[in-house]
Amino acid sequence: MGLLKDKILQSSWAHGKMTRVRRKAKIAALSCTHSPFTPPETHKWLLDTLSNIPDLTHFGHLGDVFEAGAASVHVNEFDHTLSDEYEHACNLLKSIRSVLPKDCIRWINTGNHDDNIKTQDPRRIPKPLRGLVDWNLHPDFGEEFKDWYWVPYEKSSKGVYRVGQCHFYHGFDSSQNSDELEGLQILGACGWVPFSLTIRGHTHRPVEPTQSQRTAKIPLPFWYSNVGTCGPLRPEYMKRKDTSQWGTALIVVECVWDRPSRLNGRCWDAELVRMP
Repeated sequence: MGLLKDKILQSSWAHGKMTRVRRKAKIAALSCTHSPFTPPETHKWLLDTLSNIPDLTHFGHLGDVFEAGAASVHVNEFDHTLSDEYEHACNLLKSIRSVLPKDCIRWINTGNHDDNIKTQDPRRIPKPLRGLVDWNLHPDFGEEFKDWYWVPYEKSSKGVYRVGQCHFYHGFDSSQNSDELEGLQILGACGWVPFSLTIRGHTHRPVEPTQSQRTAKIPLPFWYSNVGTCGPLRPEYMKRKDTSQWGTALIVVECVWDRPSRLNGRCWDAELVRMP
């Protein structure tokens, strides 16, 4: 990632004098594990891949940790309970944490499935029961969930985790061009930081880091990407719909770890890593 190396060197030299050397962040992020439906082969691939990425400073799960079938407004016939989902997710997060550096900063963007458990909608979890199903309060698994920083599911700057010029969120719209359009909406909420990269999940469709376009010939100084899914690629509820664009992936980002207002030009590199 030569671009990033050059930017770090440039940022540490000003007016012919050395200034403070800016920190570099190395981030891995994935999304949509949908416990308890994470395929075992996907779980193994995640651990193998993460354990072979050196010097990670950050790790992000971009949401839909849980399937939250019990909170769905759609009829389903799942045999598992919400507690079963919490147990599976707890073990998944523990296994991920075990292959990360001990000082790695970890966060989770709450996804729409996760938020369904807590949302104020009587069609999902009745109000008197919402406090009882809070994953952080589960007597057996809550301690693991509380060990992660949770970003709320909110279409505003509060729902975004930011490192330098990189903006991580779960996602809201699922239309074909929503990665780009919603990315621009998120950047607007965050102050239109030039040369930013937005990264999300939600649609289950992996998208390489791509520059936004005003027209076919006029690029914008913003980029977007999607990490796809780490859940099943052909779930039962999608058997009548098209999942041909779904894919399993994670993203690895290196960026200058500083306030965006202090950065000049694009100060990040990113690579989408797909499961074979």
